[in-house]
Amino acid sequence: MAQGAIKIEIHCFRYPLPVAMQTVFGPVQSRPALILRIEDAEGAEGWGEIWCNFPQPGAEYRARLAEAVIPGVMADLDLGDVATAFATLRRRLHRLSLQAGEPGPADQIASGLDIALHDLAARRAGVPLATLLGGGPRRLRPYASGIDARLGEEMVAVARAAGYRAFKLRIGFGGLDPAEAVARVAAGLQDGELLMVDANQGWDREAAVDAVRGLAGQPLRWIEEPLPVDADAESWAAVAAAASAPLAGGENMRSGLEFDAAIAGDVFGVIQPDICKWGGLSLCAPIARAVIASGKTYCPHYLGGGVGLAASAHLLAAVGGDGLLEVDVNDSQLRDVLAGPLLPLHGEDAVVPDAPGLGYVPDVDAIKDLRVQQSVVTATVSG
Repeated sequence: MAQGAIKIEIHCFRYPLPVAMQTVFGPVQSRPALILRIEDAEGAEGWGEIWCNFPQPGAEYRARLAEAVIPGVMADLDLGDVATAFATLRRRLHRLSLQAGEPGPADQIASGLDIALHDLAARRAGVPLATLLGGGPRRLRPYASGIDARLGEEMVAVARAAGYRAFKLRIGFGGLDPAEAVARVAAGLQDGELLMVDANQGWDREAAVDAVRGLAGQPLRWIEEPLPVDADAESWAAVAAAASAPLAGGENMRSGLEFDAAIAGDVFGVIQPDICKWGGLSLCAPIARAVIASGKTYCPHYLGGGVGLAASAHLLAAVGGDGLLEVDVNDSQLRDVLAGPLLPLHGEDAVVPDAPGLGYVPDVDAIKDLRVQQSVVTATVSG
């Protein structure tokens, strides 16, 4: 393969919130997004996103880290073989992550690059990303995520007016009675609507068992992350046994072995890898297919800018199944602008674009006033 230079743009955005969003990790004053654009020697482009939500200064740090490491880790990659390129990226970043003692940012940079390389490959081939991934564009059922249970009825009404017919409440707050909060929202559900809850790893074993028992009888599609992801197997089994709805998790799993155990075991009914946080499309696509083949439900996790959302939609469209597309409905121009034609919803559906790659070019200039860092680096590659 002939060698050539590629350009990698790194765009870091931050959208200030008029009112801080309360989470179990503390108040969020702004919403970040870290977007990558790769351009090859012929001018073809590919877009990706690096997970950067927590801690609050994490986006700017990851942007600087990406600027420092990308030229070296991408050197001499064969862009014509995305799977091998991603494996090389991960191997090169692994040693750095061990030395730095922080595997998360390294995995997230690799994941963002992998998404961009897949988008580039699909645009070069003239096919939608979903087609490159072995399926094709289709209509998806989205669900409204990020709903503060303390404002549940109000936020569900707003999401319903936007076309959503499935809703997920955040219930891991201290001082909140989950059963009471869920019951209020459940009482107002309309025919065909779904309700889920997310504790965001907010409980220990005793609190989780008590909480899920209190939710018995509520019409829940799933109960997400009632425990920290690294809780022991006995604790997870105890919570699953006490729950009347399937448990969900996966956004904070960080290895193939963890996902293999979740797929093979009896704890989780819904598995939710995050392509921007770990594994990119190269690893999450086979995981998604294994989840579906096992009889469990695959739903991509998503929280960030619109590029990650669009790529998640293409993956869900490609692998099939009855999973739902997660759309965080809290205030964020970074989602609304960068998701392209995926949002707003088409009636009650999210329609995956059928143009090459993601199906659109993310309009980063439309939100240039929100850009807090920008850099451009180069690397010499083949393919």
